[in-house]
Amino acid sequence: TILATNTSAISVTEIAEKSIHKERIIGTHFWKPAYLIPLVEVIRTKYVSDDVVKETYGLLESMGKVPVIVEKDVPGFLANRLQHALFREAISIVENGIATPEDIDRAIKNGFGLRLGVMAPMEVMDSGGIDLTYSIHKYLFPSIESSTEPSPLLIEKLNSGKLGFKSGEGFLKWSKEEIIASKKNLIEGLIKVERALGKI
Repeated sequence: TILATNTSAISVTEIAEKSIHKERIIGTHFWKPAYLIPLVEVIRTKYVSDDVVKETYGLLESMGKVPVIVEKDVPGFLANRLQHALFREAISIVENGIATPEDIDRAIKNGFGLRLGVMAPMEVMDSGGIDLTYSIHKYLFPSIESSTEPSPLLIEKLNSGKLGFKSGEGFLKWSKEEIIASKKNLIEGLIKVERALGKI
């Protein structure tokens, strides 16, 4: 029997550590809402067998999911590492007075966020050229956030009880009606996007 964990943070290797049949334990991180998001990260541990990886991948594909293999069991796996790198820079932009939280969200929703479902980073870099990407990185990277600790602004929000939807305020203010509307917009928006891209 294969034992698959849906953890989004805990090391799957650590979960497997004390088991007798470590080779049967694997990570399958479904993204929420799982009934609309096709991605499932398949996380290899240092113990899991190739057969278990192959069987898990095949099962997920047969369910209509889009599995990706995370070859190393690292914190954040694959997609959360990408997502939180974006979050870190977004917070830094607010913290440094470059733009408001509202304009950050507006820029992403109406800019490269629209493109990401069709052309993602590796393809975008190849499309523009590795030489151009190199030049941009050489110029831009010295000014991009590189902190290895949570932002002081994030800590300030946490300590003042501004927890987002939970408290009615985080980076933005939220009424009960706005929270309901945001959740509804996410579900309906995902359905529209997936239909438009022919994914459902």
